[in-house]
Amino acid sequence: MKGNTQTAQSRLKISEDVILTVAKLAALDVKGVAGLSGEMNTVSKLKKNAPIKISFMGDVAAVDINIIVQSTEKACTVAQAVQTAVKENIQNMTGVAVARVNVVIDGVEFE
Repeated sequence: MKGNTQTAQSRLKISEDVILTVAKLAALDVKGVAGLSGEMNTVSKLKKNAPIKISFMGDVAAVDINIIVQSTEKACTVAQAVQTAVKENIQNMTGVAVARVNVVIDGVEFE
């Protein structure tokens, strides 16, 4: 007797807040990053001065992040490290593909 087998399709949706948190932690973990520029809170994605903005093109994310660099580090090197860290962490932790990470250096912190 042949049985009908049905496969259930499931879908996983990652909250934008999770992606924001992963991006924030990844950026702050990079050597030379003094902090993020702007205010980061639960509704920061709705504000214009938010340090991290996530936009989606289908299932692929694009990240814009504003950072403050320590004066002892090269800005270009820090920005490239932030791009790599944010992209890899989001993709590894959430499975969401990241097309690009745009880093804006909003300031320099002198110690």
